[in-house]
Amino acid sequence: MPFKKPFRVVILASTNGTDFGAMIAEKNAGKLKNVEFVGLVVNKNCGAAERAEATGVPVFLIDEKAGNFDGKLLETVRQLEPDLICMVGWMKILRKDFCAKFENKILNVHPSLLPKFAGKMDGSVHANVLKAGEKKSGMTIHLAAAEIDAGKIICQKECEIEEKETIESLREKVQSLEKKWYPEVIRWFRDGKIYFEKNLTS
Repeated sequence: MPFKKPFRVVILASTNGTDFGAMIAEKNAGKLKNVEFVGLVVNKNCGAAERAEATGVPVFLIDEKAGNFDGKLLETVRQLEPDLICMVGWMKILRKDFCAKFENKILNVHPSLLPKFAGKMDGSVHANVLKAGEKKSGMTIHLAAAEIDAGKIICQKECEIEEKETIESLREKVQSLEKKWYPEVIRWFRDGKIYFEKNLTS
């Protein structure tokens, strides 16, 4: 069923937040109605934080050097009461207790056609794709799990790799797919088009 109350989204980011920028642009254009970005959680100062501050989205910086990072992350996100958590360049592995607390509510985007080229990040993914002589690449939006790049695939879109493709040109193609489809996946969750059967025990 579609949400009648505001659909609360929390963003986890460590980098420039390119996909987050696309989400904000869609909201400003009226294409993410009833979606509220209730907080951006970062583990360091980054471009994503600058985007959030420029648009009035609250920023929560959790200092890894201050101790109890995982506990503070869990408590911060819990207090924000998210309906969905979107990882956007989040360079930390989530603990099992975090994934369990927000089961089926955490999304990650990976710049390859999983399960191919799992476990790598950004430029290294594209470099490995080109080195392997792949004809296609793309992006995968999937449920996050404690295991790296694991979890149920929600959306996967591909692009062609041209003969003289470079890491930068491939990154641009893949990011274009991410910017188009990440907001769309948020709409799917908001509108109740993605749901999960609960395990029934006798």
